[in-house]
Amino acid sequence: MSHDQATTSPRRSATYHDLPAVKQPVWTWEVPVYFYVGGAAGAAATIGAVLQVLDGDDSERLVQRCRNIAAAGTLVGSGLLISDLGRPERFLNMLRVFKPSSPLNMGSWILVTASGLSAGAALLSRSRGVFRRLGSLAGLGAGAIGLPLSGYTAVLLAGTAVPVWKESRRSMPLLFVASATGAACSLLEMGDFDERELKAVRRLGTVAQLSELALAQAVEKESARVPGVGRPYEEGISGTLWRTSTGLTVGSLVVDTVTGKSRPGRVGAALLGTLGSIALRFSLWLAGRASARDPHATFDSQRMADD
Repeated sequence: MSHDQATTSPRRSATYHDLPAVKQPVWTWEVPVYFYVGGAAGAAATIGAVLQVLDGDDSERLVQRCRNIAAAGTLVGSGLLISDLGRPERFLNMLRVFKPSSPLNMGSWILVTASGLSAGAALLSRSRGVFRRLGSLAGLGAGAIGLPLSGYTAVLLAGTAVPVWKESRRSMPLLFVASATGAACSLLEMGDFDERELKAVRRLGTVAQLSELALAQAVEKESARVPGVGRPYEEGISGTLWRTSTGLTVGSLVVDTVTGKSRPGRVGAALLGTLGSIALRFSLWLAGRASARDPHATFDSQRMADD
């Protein structure tokens, strides 16, 4: 066989000697953890800003909790990204330019901006007078930037050449936003609030988790449009985590419904929801690594795009 001749799979189309056609993502475990932490922080900031506008001082404790989650999440998220990059200056180098066409560059700016605004909102809102008003303005700014923070990582994944991510580019950002909102609500449910505040959090969390389940199915279906591309959601560790995530999210909804307003039930449901959200991120990360190793997925995806 000549050097230029391709080998043929008995099940799928030709590849080049069954060698991977794209490079496997080199991201370490810090990245999927950041997907969770950053997403929950962004969603919490947005929830807090919406409550600030609609409910004012009546939900002050809940708004402050949202701001605290956002501030802590963006701080931890920045540390995770720096740890993955290896050196702090590598993160700072991404801020030397402003390039709207680059999801990675825009994501760096979104994270930095959200970190500053969230920290300002969490700290200054505890003060009085002009500093408190500045904290409120920072909270609104953090809420505006929180929505893209909760979903830009999915845009980043979908912009790669990894087939399982690229094929779900339409539904994956929506999945990340829904899952981030559910994750933020799970963290909020662990707090001690009045009945009215808890009712609002539980309702939003239920809607977010139901949306997450539906969008996870949409991602799986979208990936499967090209035969074999969605296989990482069915096989291996990524497939196990994908199913585990669904089970944990369903379990969270069931426990929250059955136990009602009891604090142990709320905490149990929140823990299940948190674990489900984390499992989802790790499943997506591992699915991308498996997909990059599969040359058939790459070639089949490219051929369908060309047709």
